[in-house]
Amino acid sequence: MNFKHALGFFLSVFLLESYAMGDPKNEKNDWNKESPAAQKVDAAKLASMDEAIKKGTFQQITSVLIARRGQLIYESYYDADGIDAMRNTRSVTKTITGMLAGAAIDRGHIASVSTPILTLLNGKGPFENPDPRKSKITVEDLLTMSSMMECDDQNQFSRGNEERMYLIEDWVRFYLDLPIKGFAAWVSKPSASPYGRAFSYCTAGSTTLGAVVQSATKMPLPDFAQKVLFAPLGINKVEWQYSPLGLAQGGGGLGLRSRDLLKLGQLLANGGAWHGQQILPATWVKASVTPQAQVDEQRNYGYLLWLYPYSAKGLTHQAYQMAGTGGNKVVIFPGLDMVVLVTTTNYGVRNPHQVTDKLIADYIVSAVE
Repeated sequence: MNFKHALGFFLSVFLLESYAMGDPKNEKNDWNKESPAAQKVDAAKLASMDEAIKKGTFQQITSVLIARRGQLIYESYYDADGIDAMRNTRSVTKTITGMLAGAAIDRGHIASVSTPILTLLNGKGPFENPDPRKSKITVEDLLTMSSMMECDDQNQFSRGNEERMYLIEDWVRFYLDLPIKGFAAWVSKPSASPYGRAFSYCTAGSTTLGAVVQSATKMPLPDFAQKVLFAPLGINKVEWQYSPLGLAQGGGGLGLRSRDLLKLGQLLANGGAWHGQQILPATWVKASVTPQAQVDEQRNYGYLLWLYPYSAKGLTHQAYQMAGTGGNKVVIFPGLDMVVLVTTTNYGVRNPHQVTDKLIADYIVSAVE
């Protein structure tokens, strides 16, 4: 055994032993652990990542977890709250709302992704800016961020910008009252866009999707989530945020432990299964990770999931991810059979998603042998 491999072996043993020190009880639905070396991941590279994070190279990283082939091979925390901290990963919640929509369709509460949302929202209407096209907005339009509402969180002038939503009581009504967006001559219309959809990032739409699921299932969204998703995964600690009218926010802010967030990524990686139990239909997961709308030349969008590749060591690796403000991410690499979680508090940092992506590409993906 040469020096490099010996160093990697001892580092992997040290790191895994140090992680076990504050471990919760190994419940039936919790993670099984293995060393990085056992899954052909360079522990020395991960140790250098650990050092870079502690030096502040990637600003405020709070946790990094890696699973390969379903085994937890790396787990480290960089704040005082540690393993039991509830991570507010912002818009990662949107992907969970998408999962709940899939579960509602699977159970017959919603007929299909083509179901118009207004048929499921009881007592809503009439609306400001009335337009017959509003009645044609479907569940899939909300899943793909491509409804015809004028709603764009990345445009401060948009009437549907989420910061305006938070100023009023009824967040669903806020979305339904929006005008239909127009397309200037220099903007591609949906018919001319890849996949026939015009992408526009809209938290109000995901919030409304949560209300659609709640109305269709006749259960509060947190109760439905606990029944069909969290309980089967062994997730027993959850913190929802709520609108002024008491609607659980399906668009962001859900608090979960890092390990539990990683489970959600592994659930997608497993085609909807966890520990032998099929929690989400495999067909739904496949549709969710298939390009449904184009964000830009580099990125596509599935069902409330971002789709774009990572490059490392001259190779390109396809990936899809749950992502939230600050560069919080759960990234699934199908070709590597690997799931990566990075939580941060980089909310005021410039280009936080690029910061996290660099960490993942330069250290984690590059560590796979």
